Parts: sequence; structure tokens; C-alpha cells
Amino acid sequence: MVLLSVFKRPKKKKGQSVFSAYFFDSYQYTRYFPNHLKAAFLFGDVIHIPEIPSITKSRPIDGDNTNSVILNLDKTRHFMFIKDKRKFQDKKDMLVGRAHVTQPHRIKFWEMYFNHPLCNLGQINQYSTYHPGWKVKPMTIDEHLEYKFVLCIEGNDVATNLKWVMSSNSLAVMPRPRYETWFMEGRLIPNYHYIEIKADYSDLEDRLTYYIRHIDEALQIIENAHQYIAQFRDRKREDLISLLTLQKYFKQTGQL
Repeated sequence: MVLLSVFKRPKKKKGQSVFSAYFFDSYQYTRYFPNHLKAAFLFGDVIHIPEIPSITKSRPIDGDNTNSVILNLDKTRHFMFIKDKRKFQDKKDMLVGRAHVTQPHRIKFWEMYFNHPLCNLGQINQYSTYHPGWKVKPMTIDEHLEYKFVLCIEGNDVATNLKWVMSSNSLAVMPRPRYETWFMEGRLIPNYHYIEIKADYSDLEDRLTYYIRHIDEALQIIENAHQYIAQFRDRKREDLISLLTLQKYFKQTGQL
């Protein structure tokens, strides 16, 4: 744990990330607390539960994750919402997916569906030597929004694009999430906030075809997703919850 009085922006070491965004997003709220208090900060894509109560961006959904105290960290990258002028009905009847395809579960999805007629997939990690035929240029968000369905498959932890997809008029498609952030992915209801596919991806075609044919149900999911997103658009409320989270952290660790 570190005293808040000496909590400073991490210095970059060779081969390591600076985590500047994590620091500033933490300091935005820790600066309101006395300097004699201590906190443990665990920055980056965290997929394990720490041994001591720690401030993290992400945590596993299952298991006793009480030591993983979530703040909205790296929010510029993860918490982006959009206004989508296109109607769902006017979009292409396809799933679009652009990602760094390095993890085994992502590689499996690309192997299964890269050339599928219902999918427009591509990997944007240009320096990978694995499956060079998958390499494409990145797409803008607006280009993604030409499609009815957007793949939101987890990477190292959560799917970064899930928030802006759920704020759009396209449907997020993914297996049930394993990790969560400030967005509380574990509270999302399958086929209510997003389209759920099996963990082995085997039912993708059936799920896409179903919602292409059942427009009313697709539109209801989009409306539900927008309602879920709305709670995160209240800046004052978000700030208050962040401060209360830290206050409870310091109380539960016996410091207040």
C-alpha cells in the first residue's frame, strides 16, 4: 500500500507501460482524502483477485472478488459513448469485428468465422505473423455502425468496445462476460442488453439470423442497452459514487 501523500505518476521503465491514465483517473478522486491514508493500486488489465484490498480497473466476475475494488480507470479509452443516427433496420445484415487477435479465444473465433458470409472480420495487430490473411486496416466507429451486429469479444480482460456499441443502434454480440469494470458487465442480462452466443461460438449464425428476422426484439434490446448506458452519463452522480467507493475502501481497511 502507498501513502496518498506520495502517490505519484509512475515513472516509465524499459518495457513497461506508464499507466498515466490510471494514475490521473485515480488521483481525480484520491486528492479529496487526507494524505495519511494508504491505498493499494493495481493498474492494467487485472484478471486475478489480489491478496489485499486493491483499487483496480477490472476484476473476475465469479468468485470472491471483494479485494478487487473497482474505480473507473483508463476511462478515456473504455468509457466512450456515441450518438448513432442510423436506424437498425437500415444497417447491413452482418456482424463486424476488428480486434487484436492474439489470445486463444479470439483466434478460435477468427478461425471459425473469418470467411463466413454473415461476418466481416479482421485483425488489426499489423505486426503479427499469425494468419497474415486476417490483417486489415482498422475501421472507424462510424464504419462499424454500418452493420447491425458488432462483435464485443473479451481480450485480456473486458471488451473495450462494449460501451460505445451499447450506446449505438447496433447490437453487441458476445459470450457471457468473465470480467467486469466500472461498467459492471456482470450485471448485464443476456439477450436483454446484448445478444449472447455460446462460449464455443457454435450458435453465432443462428443468433444473427434470429435477430435479422425478428426486428422488434432487436430494437427492444437496443432500447434496453440505451437505458443501461444512461446511468453512466450523469457526471455528478458518477463523481459521487467514485468518492463514496473510496470512502468505503478507507473505512473497510480500518483507516477512517
